[in-house]
Amino acid sequence: MEACKPVLNTGLRGVTIASTKISDVKGAEGKLLYRGYRVKDLAGKISFEEVVYLLLFERLPGKEELAGFKQQIADQRAVPEEILTAMKAMPKDSLPMDVLQATVPMMANHDPDIRKTDIDSTTRMAVRLTARFATVVAAWDRIRNGKDPVAPDPGLSQAANFLYMLNGEVPDDELASFMDTGLVLHAEHSFNASTFAAREVASTKAHIYAAVAAAVGSLSGPLHGGANTRVMQMLLEIGEVDKVDDYVTSILDTGGVIMGLGHAVYQVDDPRARILEPMSLSLGKRAGDTRWYDLSKALEVKGKAAFKKKKGRDIYVNVDFYSASLYYYMGIAVDVFSPIFAISRIAGWSAHVIEEQFGGAAAKPTLYRPESDYVGDYCGPDECAFVPMDER
Repeated sequence: MEACKPVLNTGLRGVTIASTKISDVKGAEGKLLYRGYRVKDLAGKISFEEVVYLLLFERLPGKEELAGFKQQIADQRAVPEEILTAMKAMPKDSLPMDVLQATVPMMANHDPDIRKTDIDSTTRMAVRLTARFATVVAAWDRIRNGKDPVAPDPGLSQAANFLYMLNGEVPDDELASFMDTGLVLHAEHSFNASTFAAREVASTKAHIYAAVAAAVGSLSGPLHGGANTRVMQMLLEIGEVDKVDDYVTSILDTGGVIMGLGHAVYQVDDPRARILEPMSLSLGKRAGDTRWYDLSKALEVKGKAAFKKKKGRDIYVNVDFYSASLYYYMGIAVDVFSPIFAISRIAGWSAHVIEEQFGGAAAKPTLYRPESDYVGDYCGPDECAFVPMDER
């Protein structure tokens, strides 16, 4: 008889949960595909709105289709005044991701399609969510700083409009382009933690707002969407390039983690990081201070070398590593980095909710119900005998 092997908690790594046609991550090759297209072929060439269309409708739009879709998003950007009023009543030190998560069910209460369960209605709700996430994030950053929210401009792209609502100034073409590329790169990444959370909730037939609220909560964690915030906090802590060696040594000697290095899937450098890197350098040169880019590059090079020497294996840069300095050069508050991730990833979450609920890649939708390995041992191999209160 073969000996029983213990079940290891692997965080579902290597366990296939469901089928999908939305995206594929080829970790060993460093490839990320959106509906069959390599993301490196899309970034900088098509807009975020085109990517949203691709993810929701499984193909790239034609010229007239894209124009109509952009208008559809622009028409849905305004957030109901009742939600802005509620946000103004929140404590000003509330975490931006918590505020975003709290507004999702508020938006559900104002959605005319919320009681409908067909795919067209769910897709319309997805478009509203995609349009309004940026409005909520920008509004909260202004509200907490004692400023009035800036109404969305229907004549701007989603990326440019977000920067406009943050600062009250229309961004130039370079800033708008870099933000747009950042949104394209973060729009989708297969079955990551937040997408799994969204699909699990969607499998119960809960509406898309419930699924997205769960996804936002997952993304707020420091090991997921919160990683880019921690990267920038790390760079600010180090401060200067000549302090990188000591920082790397200290972190590795104490068993710590160099934020932005390492990924659960990629066995090579994250292809998105290599696209973001030159953008960070460009904005550093534009600002006349490349310190944050230089610090990032030195940390990547020296961190990889030290990790290889100490651990005997390679470690690779991930998407958070250069998005941090890129957004910082844009003048965006560090704790808004993760909400920007959500502004982009709402596209992928929405596509996954639709696929999950309407059997887009499976024979039929199935309620998620995983098993667990019970390891409790409180009264020996048998269950415990109940003891009344007066006899304990």
